[in-house]
Amino acid sequence: MKSVRVVCAHDCPDMCSLIAHVDGGKVVRVQGDADHPYTAGFACGKVNRDADLVNSPERLTTPLKRIGPKGSGQFAPITWDAALDEIAAKWKAIIKSDGPLAILGYAYSAHQGLMNRGLVNGLFHALGTSRLQAGTVCDTCCEAAWDVTVGPVGGADPESVVHSDLVVAWGADLAATNVHFWALAEEQRKKRGIKIVVIDPRRTRSAKAADLYLPIRIGTDAALALGVMHILVRDKLADRDYIAKHTLGFDQVEREVLPKFTPARTAEITGLSVADIEKLASMYGNAKAALVRLGEGMTRLTHGGQALRTVVLLPGVSGHYGVKGGGSLLLTAASCDLNYAAVRKPSGPATARMVNHLRLGEELLNMKGPPIRALYVSANNPAVTCPEVHKVQKGLAREDLFTVVHDPFMTDTAKYADIVLPAASYLETDDLYRAYGAYWMQWGRKAVEPAGEARSNVDVAQALAKRMGLTDKIFALSPEDAARELFKGSTGPASKADPAKLFAGEPIHIAHDWDGQPFKTPSGKLEFYSEQLAKQGLPPMPDWVPDPVETAEAGKWPLRLLTAPGYFQAHTAFSGVGFLRTREGKPFCILHPEDAKKRGLKDGDQVRVFNDRGEIGLMLKVADEVQPGILLVPGQRPTGEALSGTINMLCSDRYTDMGEGATYQSTWLDVGAWKAASQVAAAE
Repeated sequence: MKSVRVVCAHDCPDMCSLIAHVDGGKVVRVQGDADHPYTAGFACGKVNRDADLVNSPERLTTPLKRIGPKGSGQFAPITWDAALDEIAAKWKAIIKSDGPLAILGYAYSAHQGLMNRGLVNGLFHALGTSRLQAGTVCDTCCEAAWDVTVGPVGGADPESVVHSDLVVAWGADLAATNVHFWALAEEQRKKRGIKIVVIDPRRTRSAKAADLYLPIRIGTDAALALGVMHILVRDKLADRDYIAKHTLGFDQVEREVLPKFTPARTAEITGLSVADIEKLASMYGNAKAALVRLGEGMTRLTHGGQALRTVVLLPGVSGHYGVKGGGSLLLTAASCDLNYAAVRKPSGPATARMVNHLRLGEELLNMKGPPIRALYVSANNPAVTCPEVHKVQKGLAREDLFTVVHDPFMTDTAKYADIVLPAASYLETDDLYRAYGAYWMQWGRKAVEPAGEARSNVDVAQALAKRMGLTDKIFALSPEDAARELFKGSTGPASKADPAKLFAGEPIHIAHDWDGQPFKTPSGKLEFYSEQLAKQGLPPMPDWVPDPVETAEAGKWPLRLLTAPGYFQAHTAFSGVGFLRTREGKPFCILHPEDAKKRGLKDGDQVRVFNDRGEIGLMLKVADEVQPGILLVPGQRPTGEALSGTINMLCSDRYTDMGEGATYQSTWLDVGAWKAASQVAAAE
């Protein structure tokens, strides 16, 4: 048996260093790397089963060609050469007749390797095709809000929690999505008695372990942050020296906005008690080094950008941005200044038509001049993850759309493809990784050869580039040589990495020397007043106001949707592991006991979840981990696992206020007995 140091490529901020144990060319165990300071010898419950993932009997092992109707999942094996030749021939014909804009291709987050994700995008950039405005289903809103407030730079180092005396997990279930930061925080609580506050609409595992849990009403985070600021000013806990030196526009916010957010009004908006709001403000204002760990979920609603922006401003009032162990952390990737264009943009036009990720269905159905005639999907499953899933399915079902899906498994999206290509997992690929929730960079070697005939994203991108006549050198380099191109012209700590150590697999710490939170806004300061937002016609100062569309929806439907990662099935990348599917259970929703009683429903019932966009069928769990008026649906699950459908069928493709992101949490609906669905059908 041999042990290989690898890097987890799942979409997670921790980017764990792992040890893959290999016996007879087969991965038999995956565990956390004990020699990595942040991974610290343990992996999450999902990644601990990645030996099952790479060895899953459900893996695709040969290229497939569709032989039945789109969506039926009927395919026959073909050779790689036949598949690649057909793809290239179709693309060339489409480019000849309609131009390259008629093609859309992308790789997204299911493989976080900079080569395996980046080079696929580089292929389509070089071809001059339409380009995906990627990440709108996930993080563009929070990034846009952060950038106009702090600037395009990483936040606090999570490992600085050893200097903190208070951690606030704001909209972040750390036990599920940032487990190594959670472990560090809990360790410091045991060692030094630091306090942990959790602010979340769901009483998560993290919330159950917190010193203070605040079950905030969905969409009111900005109001709570402004209420805390109001108390900090009232109680003379605002750091006036820090505000004067490092912020812009607080005086106007203090005059015009904060007086509106008294503790009483804040309580009315957020659903929290005045006592808890006062307690939070006191804990935060009296802390010497308070670190706010921000979750992205609070931004997946209509005013999501304003919500995150306002919370991000809070450490500017308290001065915690100037204290080691204080400040806030959203993402860290912006501080890893590599030459990404070498891989993602090797050639091709500087600009091209953009397709918003979350409106893929809409654009497949209605985009003109030219319409999208070919789609290539890698490391993503839009038939589950995009809002308005019915539109996505209808678009994918177009007979005149030539679709290729490269994936380790037969996903919901792959069932609509004309060609399906078997993809290698991260345990079967070489790649370079940089974390987006910590300051680490690492080369990950493949532990084993790909299963069956599976090939990596890099291999396929290069093979297609050759067939399409592209001559950029990046399409002929090995993964390691391609990764070296990222360092040409790079800046910051990442650029100083010793190549010998890096490509030997040694983890490289890439945090800047700490001298307070840097700000890369136009003013060079933390911007309470943003001229950038003013020019976009958006409120330049933080505030909270109800949204009229949300108010109208709430008048029609009694329950508001809350989506969150599942503990064992966070998204469909883990669907191929039977053990994890069993641990998570059938796709389910959670309803407060009061709401269940009103509807005559009980725990374990099959239920119909519906609104004016459609209906799906799920199993019901009745629990008080959510407040009345909320329906919680954990995880992204394939349609075939549920009684019927997937939750994003009920979510609109409306944009957030910033970053044109998805508004999953701005969804209202209702729940009834599942038998009602068949009765309705029979009546019709």
